Amino acid sequence: MIYSSASQKGGVGKTSTSIAIAAGIAHKGKKVLLVDMDSQANSSKVLLHEYKTIRAEETVYRTIIKREPLAIYPSSISGLDIVPSHIFLAETDTSLASATDHREARLKRELDKVKGNYDTIILDCPPSLGWLTLNAFTASDQIIIVVEPGYFELDSITQIIRTIQTVQSEFNPNLVLRGILLNKSDQTLATTESVNLLQQMYSDLFLPIIIPRNTDIKNAHYQKEDIFTYNAKASAALAYEKLVQEVFL
Repeated sequence: MIYSSASQKGGVGKTSTSIAIAAGIAHKGKKVLLVDMDSQANSSKVLLHEYKTIRAEETVYRTIIKREPLAIYPSSISGLDIVPSHIFLAETDTSLASATDHREARLKRELDKVKGNYDTIILDCPPSLGWLTLNAFTASDQIIIVVEPGYFELDSITQIIRTIQTVQSEFNPNLVLRGILLNKSDQTLATTESVNLLQQMYSDLFLPIIIPRNTDIKNAHYQKEDIFTYNAKASAALAYEKLVQEVFL
């Protein structure tokens, strides 16, 4: 199964969620591939300790821009491989503007060649709805939308659902929106109101597992570790563990 971890806005914890899900599944003894589609390359920087030595031509850049096979590396976590990203991916929309091939399917073509080697593939999408996200959605079976509490954050759900519907109608009719994950939950009014609104507007899609705001996530990434390795008893680790068990296994 191929999943996209997606958001319309940055800073909602999408990459943290991608890393946690991929690591959590790998820790269960499954073979996992994480594809970093975000030009910020934060997943790559956490999971590949030698990332600074990797050139653009040795990342997903070569697949999206040059239509070459995926560059797959073993990560720091047993059972988890990664296709790293690169800052040059920020130029993707410009590069693909005049492309005449099926530019939305460049990632899918290469993933189809390797997906049989993995139990689960996670695509860490950029916080935008350009050609990188379209490539990820076209290649995916299911999508998880990650949001954090807040009026503008929840408003972005409408935009990303429209994009999903476009991909379903034009590129990938079998694509499924698996659910909406609320991340960075705390004891504020924004969280209470966000939960109520999500339950009212997206009752069938709102995932029952809510990920709490937890500084251990940031500390884990600073140490270049996943949350389970850093502190398996952290509140976020326990929530992600439940998410992995109930949604991805």
